[in-house]
Amino acid sequence: MPATPSSVSVVRRLRGRATGLAVAGTALALVAAVPATAVTPRAAPAAAADPVSVLKFKAAEREEALAYWTPARMKAVGRSVDLGPTGPKAKPWEGPKLKTVGRLFFVNSTGADTWCTATAVQSANRSAVMTAAHCVRRGSSPWNTNSSMVFAPGYHKGKAPHGVFPVRQAMTPRAWETESTDDLSALVVSPDKNGRKLTDVVGGRAVAFDRPVGGTVSALGYSATRPQRGESLLRCVGRAKKDQGTQSIPCDLSGGASGGPWFADFSATTGRGTLISVNSSLDSLEPTKMFGEVFGSLAKKVYEKAQRA
Repeated sequence: MPATPSSVSVVRRLRGRATGLAVAGTALALVAAVPATAVTPRAAPAAAADPVSVLKFKAAEREEALAYWTPARMKAVGRSVDLGPTGPKAKPWEGPKLKTVGRLFFVNSTGADTWCTATAVQSANRSAVMTAAHCVRRGSSPWNTNSSMVFAPGYHKGKAPHGVFPVRQAMTPRAWETESTDDLSALVVSPDKNGRKLTDVVGGRAVAFDRPVGGTVSALGYSATRPQRGESLLRCVGRAKKDQGTQSIPCDLSGGASGGPWFADFSATTGRGTLISVNSSLDSLEPTKMFGEVFGSLAKKVYEKAQRA
């Protein structure tokens, strides 16, 4: 659910688990027959493919991304999208400023300026961010990747008070790249223009893996609904439940909120909580239900690769 001028159809994008229409790509392996009389050595077992795909951005690309995303351009991209009125489930966030949550700006694979939501998390390299895989690349299309990616933590009404951090690497499950499943991503950002690492500036939220589904969840995001149009955070609160192989909460955040955090044990007084998932998609038939992946072993592999990059 990135927000673009033409993203209305993307916001309620069809997912197998949301619609019951799972379409999987099928590959036919063509193997040459070996004559019965031939003697061949036993082949060594093929190495298992790395379950994590890595998209890298060169230093020159990161510099270009910082130059591209001026404050004026960040403001303009929000004005270019209107996905209808906010709510009723999503409400303006009026608690303490959330320095770890911000807007993730990028140019999508069709060349349009757009954004998602992302969260700075605790990591060994003090530079990791969690978001949705579809904010990085198009599902089931390995060559369609996004570019000019920068993270603006704490973004609010045209201002990036804690700086802007260019994305150096983006990790996604290979299953997303090939089959459009497991919609989550971990990013690694470079230091800001003053050489400061991300979580040294804004801190980082803890991430939980293999947590049982359930309990009250707060989901946040920079939805492209009006009047906010991506300029300030919105929040949904609801109980998570297992739903067609993943989890869902009652929420009507829309395009631009993709990748936004799902916090468990969230304190509206301190703004602290534990990250347990990210906004993935709305149910195409029930657009007041938001899906998020269950963070299990694969999500942990994505995160671990990012925090050590």
